[in-house]
Amino acid sequence: MNLSQLANLRILDQPVYQPGKPIEQVAREHGFKPEEVCKLASNENPWGASPSALKAGKVALESVFLYPEGSGLDLREKLSQYHGLDSNQFILGNGSNEIIELLGHVFLKPDDEVLVGAHAFVVYKLVALLMGAKPIEVAMPNLTHDLKAMREAVSERTKLIFLPSPNNPTGTANTIAEINEFVASLPDHVIFCLDEAYAEYQEDPFCLVPFIRNGRKVIAMRTFSKIHGLAGLRIGYGYGSSEMISLLQRARQPFNANSIAQAAAIGALEDEDWVDLCRRRNRSGLQQVKSGCAKIGLDVVSSEANFLLVGVGDGKRVFEELQARGIITRPMPPSLNEFLRISIGTEEQNEKVLKVLASVMKERTAGL
Repeated sequence: MNLSQLANLRILDQPVYQPGKPIEQVAREHGFKPEEVCKLASNENPWGASPSALKAGKVALESVFLYPEGSGLDLREKLSQYHGLDSNQFILGNGSNEIIELLGHVFLKPDDEVLVGAHAFVVYKLVALLMGAKPIEVAMPNLTHDLKAMREAVSERTKLIFLPSPNNPTGTANTIAEINEFVASLPDHVIFCLDEAYAEYQEDPFCLVPFIRNGRKVIAMRTFSKIHGLAGLRIGYGYGSSEMISLLQRARQPFNANSIAQAAAIGALEDEDWVDLCRRRNRSGLQQVKSGCAKIGLDVVSSEANFLLVGVGDGKRVFEELQARGIITRPMPPSLNEFLRISIGTEEQNEKVLKVLASVMKERTAGL
């Protein structure tokens, strides 16, 4: 008897999340120096973390021989000031991905249904399958969540609904009015999960706090991996009612958020000027790449995040040709195979990817 015969059957069928290749691997495979490779694949902040966050992380490194404060009290208190909620209404995670998994552990049973957009972040579906629940994918006309269709898809078995706004990988976002109406319409047995990974890139993002204060079954998730530039430290959080958070705390592993990440996150929250600067730079970069793609003759999906979905025809082939030239982008699944997702980089990085993309598309056109 081998190990696979001893494993849970659903594990054998579980899809595996495939991250992009790291810079060093692409450099080795294609004969570049690492510094020659331009990575615009993972929606990272190209300007990095704030000086305040880096300084706080370096100070915390001096005490790395000690276990972190298990509940992350200092960070939770800082978050309570930021969002206007009590500190016991926050839970820390190893990235916001862990909060998604905790929701699965706490609330999902076999045959429960999880509503997701057809082109939403794939981890929602992966967590549902891992817990033996059934993901229900709702079509996304114009690559935007259709909240009326999602409401119609709610059944007696619906347990969780995930809405990322702005959405990854399309960059689209629902309006405040649309989300308000949708959340208010949900029945009592449904938990609404708002993924705010890219909310800081918006000037006026939707706020779930009034629903939390009114006792609705809702939770929001955020990450320090995007605009705060702490992707390598894997720190995120969820916030909701004290009852919601206390249930999630029961499933959380001890010391899941390391001390360096907690300290750096506090420093990041204290540096609002850095967030504002990165937001403005990103907005400029979106326009730069959008205009550059238009000159090449490529359509883009309007984005409120820090990336653009670019229509290139054969997405996988163009991705491979760009990567062979030292540009790492993100290919899409078969349902979006005509697109590439390109993260916004520095002005110089954006120019580089546009120049190489123009060359690749010209060669492909000439070869037809």
